[in-house]
Amino acid sequence: MTSPKPSVLFVCVHNAGRSQMAQGFLTHLAGDRIEVRSAGTAPADTINPAAVEAMREVGIDITDQTPKVLTPDTVETSTIVITMGCGDTCPYFPGVDYRDWKLDDPAGKDITAVRPIRDEIRTRVEQLIDELSPPSPPDQNHP
Repeated sequence: MTSPKPSVLFVCVHNAGRSQMAQGFLTHLAGDRIEVRSAGTAPADTINPAAVEAMREVGIDITDQTPKVLTPDTVETSTIVITMGCGDTCPYFPGVDYRDWKLDDPAGKDITAVRPIRDEIRTRVEQLIDELSPPSPPDQNHP
């Protein structure tokens, strides 16, 4: 019997920059091996255009995403909740693995300032994938 697929929830205040970029990277890099969601404690109306452009530069389109409000159910049904600057406004549930990624907020910043934030998020997402989904053994039929 296989274990259930891990579920990662990225949370920031506006769900318009950091959490959307993290969701975009994890979805792109992990495929369907990990369930990925994001939400905000006070969602913005739209995604940060600089975050959209920064992700477009690395070949990931997040324009179909919209900021979503954080609900207790979303937190409770997650394996890991990664917070990014939302402080104590995230509901706490025993048994959920909470992690805080201290990252600059891209709100109001231009693309030049958002690129390093994007790159740091990618590095952390890649580490998370390695932790949650170890690589498959090499295919013996293909060198």
